Amino acid sequence: MTSLPSEVFASEDRSMGHFLYALMCAFPLFFLPVILSLLINLSQRQVAPLSLLGSHLRWQRRSIMGLALLLAMGYWVNPLWLSLSLCALGVIWFSYRIFKGWLSLTDGQAM
Repeated sequence: MTSLPSEVFASEDRSMGHFLYALMCAFPLFFLPVILSLLINLSQRQVAPLSLLGSHLRWQRRSIMGLALLLAMGYWVNPLWLSLSLCALGVIWFSYRIFKGWLSLTDGQAM
């Protein structure tokens, strides 16, 4: 976490972060909202990396890439039980990252 005081982030518009977390929550819909969220996230290059929104955009990108990695590993692993375990782990981990990130954004804390 960044050690910047919360007053620095008080005037920043957080609506884009909330919108992207909402898209990420809809991941059971064939992961299309997650892909859309990633594309929007990557297009936000004008956001300062050390800002509150910048830290959450980075958190979201890492979450999506981690989910993609775990799902790809689950797809390529041969034993069915291991494949399903990796996919379940990916979904649970991704849900945790969404929940923790969105609550932190609401509280005005950087990730």
